[in-house]
Amino acid sequence: MRPAALLDIDGTLVDTNYQHALAWYRAFREHGLVFPIWRLHRHIGMGGDQLVEAIAGEDVDREHGDSIRAVEKDRYHELIGEVELMPDARRLITRLSDRGHAVVLASSASAEDLAHYRGMLDVDESIADATSSDDVEETKPAPDLIQAAIAKVSDGADAVMVGDSTWDCEAAQRAGIPSIALLTGGFGEDELRAAGASAVFESLGALLERIDETPLR
Repeated sequence: MRPAALLDIDGTLVDTNYQHALAWYRAFREHGLVFPIWRLHRHIGMGGDQLVEAIAGEDVDREHGDSIRAVEKDRYHELIGEVELMPDARRLITRLSDRGHAVVLASSASAEDLAHYRGMLDVDESIADATSSDDVEETKPAPDLIQAAIAKVSDGADAVMVGDSTWDCEAAQRAGIPSIALLTGGFGEDELRAAGASAVFESLGALLERIDETPLR
């Protein structure tokens, strides 16, 4: 049997990273905290439960973290109408399913956002299952999300993570599975490989062209 294909959503299947970076910038700014957007972008892919502390420190997270996360959600939803699918997102999912991979959308997005993205993708017949923030206590780079995604299809099953950030690769490495990374998240190939990626591609289309050279073969 082929390994399960665990697909990150934000920055991998849908082009959301810069909208999220701007939403976090606005959320922090509304709390009197201004951080360069490039720095916020470097943390996109890390779950919101960990991002506030990583950016602003433990004291800010303890005192204002929940409020900042709530505002980020509102500011992101003001921009979500601008979000588009990554080229070849649908084609990747259907190709993987046709090849015999169980496809799991391995996301820590809210259930509401997950439903929105699945509607955009419109290939539910090719998706075995999906995760959301409701499935985990800690998000990436903790391995919880990977473990929850694997459990959706079969406990202990072979699996491969496909993502766009160092946080995806690190979470996969901690969970003991290989990862494939894309440059669509803005991280360099050297960074992604250092975080554990076994293969790096410029785009989903490039991955599809060489899929048999990856752990998804």
